[in-house]
Amino acid sequence: MIRWLDNRPPASTHTVDADALQKLIHLLHATDDPLIQEQALITLSNSAAFSVNQDIIRNLDGLSVIGGMLSDCVPKVKEKALNALNNLSMNIKNQEEIQVYIAQVCTSIESAPLNSDLQLAALRLLTNMSVTSDYHHKMINSIPCFLHLLSEGNERTQIQVLKVLVNLSANPAMTRHLLRAQVPSLLLLFDNCINRDILLRALAFAANLKKNVNNEDGTVIQDQYSKDSIFFTLCRDSAPFAQKLASLLHHPDTEVKEQVVRILTQ
Repeated sequence: MIRWLDNRPPASTHTVDADALQKLIHLLHATDDPLIQEQALITLSNSAAFSVNQDIIRNLDGLSVIGGMLSDCVPKVKEKALNALNNLSMNIKNQEEIQVYIAQVCTSIESAPLNSDLQLAALRLLTNMSVTSDYHHKMINSIPCFLHLLSEGNERTQIQVLKVLVNLSANPAMTRHLLRAQVPSLLLLFDNCINRDILLRALAFAANLKKNVNNEDGTVIQDQYSKDSIFFTLCRDSAPFAQKLASLLHHPDTEVKEQVVRILTQ
């Protein structure tokens, strides 16, 4: 199964002094000034790009302080908090604490302006939080929103939301939730003129779902899916999808062709 990780930080022995980090976390907790909050969050985010500091920030209760900023009404503060949590989420122990904010992150994605930096920051965090299947169930209710962004977002948004969808689709327990979702424009992504990064991820998404359906040994009940569902597009009324795949076999990119073959041979 293909999964996507976002912005893996370098393993490093570099560390900001723990006392300095503690002062930053205290400042973030104590101030109501958005400009100070932003700068503190940027510094913590940069520090969290180093693996050693991720543990220090957690041990100083920094995750709950940063997570508390997700309730801030200032979009820039919320965005910087998401960026910091994104870097901190590379750590498994940190993920165990960050997962309590997934519902808030999903709400931020739904309420943020389309294609905004805030929306992208939230999607980046969900990308990392969905690399393992541990917290996929917390994202089920946001699947329609993800697919709406896939249809309506710009290329940058489409790439980022596809990273989340690919991770979700790699989990067999999520297959039916994804197949039920409606996205009439899905076939438009499987085209030779589509941005390569979008196309590769769309193919990986389809390949994961097709593999999971094939592994269900005929237990998929077709009546539970509407005609606009992903199931009908990829599995039931698959002739248009097959035609798209046949055309993509002539794509100049080798990786694209490999993904197409992977789908066709399942």
